[in-house]
Amino acid sequence: MMIVRKRVSDQIIEEIKNKIKSGEFPVNSKLPSENELAKMFNVSRVPIREALSALSSHGIVESVHGGGNWVRPKPIEKLLDQPLIEVISYKQIMELLETRIILETKAAALAAKRHDQDDLNKIYQAQEMLFKELNDPDKINDEADFLFHRSILYSTKNEVLIKTLENLSEIYYRALKATLTINTKIKGKKKQVYEEHQSILKAISLRDHESAEKLMHTHLSNSMEKLKAWQDDFIDRNLDKQN
Repeated sequence: MMIVRKRVSDQIIEEIKNKIKSGEFPVNSKLPSENELAKMFNVSRVPIREALSALSSHGIVESVHGGGNWVRPKPIEKLLDQPLIEVISYKQIMELLETRIILETKAAALAAKRHDQDDLNKIYQAQEMLFKELNDPDKINDEADFLFHRSILYSTKNEVLIKTLENLSEIYYRALKATLTINTKIKGKKKQVYEEHQSILKAISLRDHESAEKLMHTHLSNSMEKLKAWQDDFIDRNLDKQN
């Protein structure tokens, strides 16, 4: 069994959540400054910023420009009892999606040109896994989705490109899991993702590199638009509850 060491920012998130639960950081109160929190937890400001960013993206803390960070003035007990989605912020997910659009659209084109039958079989297998889990509401399909995109990357035969994405694997998987979790809350979204994968797979199998590139760009852009819409809706719902 692999033991994963908790990041410092993860530990700070739990401590802040516990202090909110206990009333030490009351709802509708301003949190200590970044410097004060850094002294309190005996760390640098970097993990403090990471923790505050993650808490803010999940609606537990509100960052006010020029006015510090505030505990949201609404019932938050349920939020506090839920783990953050692999502790990754909205900003990190968006930046990762931007990077994926830059790299994976060209990767799809290269895969269409360079794949062999073994590569194609692996992409098909990932898609079959996704199909089998499609109607299971408890499945977020992160493993199948990750395998689908990784198989396409390996099909490029470009070692530098493969290594670049492997170096991003930790944040890549956490961001993927976060965005796919949102899919389970949107009717028909999982099916849409499957159908987009099917179109990409068909283009690659036909060695249609132009279509493969365009379809991958559309697929990842849709993920970005979905995340933006979800974030906007999340903020609107929280504001409604406060009023």
